[in-house]
Amino acid sequence: MKDEIKKTEESRRNFIMKLSLGVGGIAAFAVSIPVIGALLAPLLGKEEVDWVTVGAANDFKPGTVTLVTFQNPDPKAFAGVTANTASWLRKDLNNNFIAFAVNCSHLGCPVRWEATANLFMCPCHGGVYYHDGTVASGPPPRALSQYRVRINKGYVQIQTGPIPITNLRASRTR
Repeated sequence: MKDEIKKTEESRRNFIMKLSLGVGGIAAFAVSIPVIGALLAPLLGKEEVDWVTVGAANDFKPGTVTLVTFQNPDPKAFAGVTANTASWLRKDLNNNFIAFAVNCSHLGCPVRWEATANLFMCPCHGGVYYHDGTVASGPPPRALSQYRVRINKGYVQIQTGPIPITNLRASRTR
Protein backbone atom coordinates (compact mmCIF):
# COMPACT_ATOMS: atom_id res chain seq x y z
CA MET A 1 0.00 0.00 0.00
CA LYS A 2 2.82 2.36 0.89
CA ASP A 3 4.50 1.62 -2.43
CA GLU A 4 1.30 2.44 -4.35
CA ILE A 5 0.96 5.82 -2.58
CA LYS A 6 4.62 6.58 -3.27
CA LYS A 7 4.18 5.69 -6.98
CA THR A 8 1.06 7.85 -7.20
CA GLU A 9 2.89 10.80 -5.61
CA GLU A 10 5.87 10.36 -7.97
CA SER A 11 3.68 10.14 -11.07
CA ARG A 12 1.70 13.21 -9.93
CA ARG A 13 4.95 15.08 -9.26
CA ASN A 14 6.31 14.07 -12.69
CA PHE A 15 3.08 15.17 -14.36
CA ILE A 16 3.12 18.57 -12.64
CA MET A 17 6.81 19.03 -13.48
CA LYS A 18 6.25 18.17 -17.16
CA LEU A 19 3.17 20.40 -17.29
CA SER A 20 5.14 23.30 -15.73
CA LEU A 21 8.02 22.83 -18.17
CA GLY A 22 5.63 22.66 -21.12
CA VAL A 23 3.70 25.79 -20.12
CA GLY A 24 6.99 27.62 -19.40
CA GLY A 25 8.39 26.56 -22.78
CA ILE A 26 5.27 27.79 -24.61
CA ALA A 27 5.41 31.11 -22.73
CA ALA A 28 9.12 31.54 -23.54
CA PHE A 29 8.46 30.79 -27.20
CA ALA A 30 5.57 33.28 -27.32
CA VAL A 31 7.70 36.03 -25.75
CA SER A 32 10.65 35.35 -28.06
CA ILE A 33 8.68 35.76 -31.32
CA PRO A 34 8.46 39.59 -31.28
CA VAL A 35 12.01 39.90 -29.95
CA ILE A 36 13.41 37.75 -32.75
CA GLY A 37 11.25 39.61 -35.27
CA ALA A 38 12.57 42.97 -34.10
CA LEU A 39 16.17 41.75 -34.27
CA LEU A 40 15.82 40.23 -37.73
CA ALA A 41 13.62 42.93 -39.32
CA PRO A 42 16.50 45.16 -40.45
CA LEU A 43 18.23 42.18 -42.04
CA LEU A 44 15.18 40.73 -43.78
CA GLY A 45 13.42 43.71 -45.21
CA LYS A 46 14.36 46.80 -47.12
CA GLU A 47 13.81 49.90 -45.04
CA GLU A 48 11.13 51.94 -46.71
CA VAL A 49 11.60 55.68 -46.78
CA ASP A 50 9.24 58.31 -48.01
CA TRP A 51 9.46 62.02 -48.73
CA VAL A 52 6.73 63.85 -46.81
CA THR A 53 5.75 67.40 -47.74
CA VAL A 54 5.54 69.65 -44.68
CA GLY A 55 4.86 73.04 -46.27
CA ALA A 56 5.87 75.61 -48.84
CA ALA A 57 9.47 76.78 -48.53
CA ASN A 58 8.38 80.44 -48.56
CA ASP A 59 6.06 79.87 -45.56
CA PHE A 60 9.05 79.42 -43.25
CA LYS A 61 10.89 82.58 -42.18
CA PRO A 62 14.71 82.57 -42.16
CA GLY A 63 16.17 82.13 -38.68
CA THR A 64 13.11 80.31 -37.29
CA VAL A 65 12.45 76.86 -35.90
CA THR A 66 8.95 75.47 -36.55
CA LEU A 67 7.23 72.32 -35.34
CA VAL A 68 5.86 70.47 -38.39
CA THR A 69 3.60 67.43 -38.10
CA PHE A 70 3.04 64.67 -40.62
CA GLN A 71 1.81 61.10 -40.80
CA ASN A 72 4.22 58.23 -40.37
CA PRO A 73 4.71 56.72 -43.86
CA ASP A 74 3.84 53.22 -42.63
CA PRO A 75 0.79 53.70 -40.39
CA LYS A 76 -1.00 50.64 -39.11
CA ALA A 77 -4.79 50.47 -39.30
CA PHE A 78 -5.06 50.48 -35.51
CA ALA A 79 -2.57 53.35 -34.98
CA GLY A 80 -5.04 56.24 -34.80
CA VAL A 81 -3.40 59.50 -33.77
CA THR A 82 -0.17 57.67 -32.90
CA ALA A 83 0.45 57.41 -36.65
CA ASN A 84 1.23 61.13 -36.57
CA THR A 85 4.75 62.29 -35.87
CA ALA A 86 6.58 65.60 -35.92
CA SER A 87 9.88 67.30 -36.57
CA TRP A 88 11.52 70.57 -35.65
CA LEU A 89 12.27 72.30 -38.95
CA ARG A 90 14.91 75.04 -38.86
CA LYS A 91 15.42 77.49 -41.71
CA ASP A 92 18.75 79.24 -41.33
CA LEU A 93 19.60 82.71 -42.59
CA ASN A 94 20.95 81.23 -45.85
CA ASN A 95 17.53 79.63 -46.54
CA ASN A 96 18.85 76.11 -45.84
CA PHE A 97 16.59 73.70 -43.96
CA ILE A 98 17.50 71.24 -41.22
CA ALA A 99 14.90 68.86 -39.74
CA PHE A 100 15.46 67.50 -36.24
CA ALA A 101 13.63 64.61 -34.61
CA VAL A 102 11.39 65.79 -31.77
CA ASN A 103 12.75 63.09 -29.48
CA CYS A 104 15.67 63.48 -27.10
CA SER A 105 18.58 61.16 -27.86
CA HIS A 106 18.73 60.18 -24.18
CA LEU A 107 15.42 58.38 -23.60
CA GLY A 108 13.16 59.66 -26.38
CA CYS A 109 11.22 62.31 -24.49
CA PRO A 110 9.84 65.09 -26.70
CA VAL A 111 12.06 68.16 -26.79
CA ARG A 112 10.67 71.68 -27.06
CA TRP A 113 12.14 74.71 -28.76
CA GLU A 114 12.81 77.72 -26.56
CA ALA A 115 13.13 80.59 -29.05
CA THR A 116 14.21 83.17 -26.45
CA ALA A 117 17.12 80.95 -25.34
CA ASN A 118 17.79 79.60 -28.85
CA LEU A 119 17.88 76.07 -27.36
CA PHE A 120 16.05 72.74 -27.53
CA MET A 121 15.08 71.60 -24.03
CA CYS A 122 14.15 68.11 -22.82
CA PRO A 123 11.81 68.26 -19.81
CA CYS A 124 12.45 64.69 -18.63
CA HIS A 125 16.06 64.75 -17.46
CA GLY A 126 17.26 68.26 -18.26
CA GLY A 127 18.89 67.60 -21.62
CA VAL A 128 19.74 70.78 -23.54
CA TYR A 129 20.67 71.10 -27.22
CA TYR A 130 22.00 74.07 -29.17
CA HIS A 131 20.09 75.38 -32.19
CA ASP A 132 22.14 73.08 -34.47
CA GLY A 133 21.03 70.00 -32.47
CA THR A 134 24.36 69.37 -30.74
CA VAL A 135 24.35 68.61 -27.02
CA ALA A 136 24.76 71.64 -24.77
CA SER A 137 24.35 69.86 -21.41
CA GLY A 138 22.65 67.06 -19.56
CA PRO A 139 22.54 63.32 -20.12
CA PRO A 140 21.95 63.05 -23.93
CA PRO A 141 24.69 60.84 -25.42
CA ARG A 142 24.56 62.40 -28.89
CA ALA A 143 23.01 65.21 -30.90
CA LEU A 144 19.37 65.27 -31.97
CA SER A 145 18.70 62.95 -34.89
CA GLN A 146 18.19 64.67 -38.21
CA TYR A 147 16.01 63.87 -41.18
CA ARG A 148 17.11 64.50 -44.73
CA VAL A 149 15.44 67.58 -46.21
CA ARG A 150 14.92 68.70 -49.80
CA ILE A 151 13.03 71.37 -51.68
CA ASN A 152 10.82 69.92 -54.42
CA LYS A 153 8.86 72.35 -56.62
CA GLY A 154 8.91 75.00 -53.90
CA TYR A 155 7.81 72.65 -51.09
CA VAL A 156 9.89 71.42 -48.16
CA GLN A 157 10.01 67.64 -47.93
CA ILE A 158 11.40 65.49 -45.12
CA GLN A 159 12.62 61.95 -45.74
CA THR A 160 11.19 59.65 -43.11
CA GLY A 161 10.97 55.95 -42.36
CA PRO A 162 8.35 53.79 -40.65
CA ILE A 163 9.84 54.31 -37.17
CA PRO A 164 11.81 57.56 -37.15
CA ILE A 165 13.27 57.27 -33.66
CA THR A 166 15.04 54.01 -34.52
CA ASN A 167 16.34 55.32 -37.82
CA LEU A 168 19.97 55.49 -36.71
CA ARG A 169 21.14 56.01 -40.27
CA ALA A 170 19.50 59.45 -40.25
CA SER A 171 21.29 60.37 -37.05
CA ARG A 172 23.55 63.04 -38.54
CA THR A 173 22.86 62.98 -42.28
CA ARG A 174 21.43 65.80 -44.29
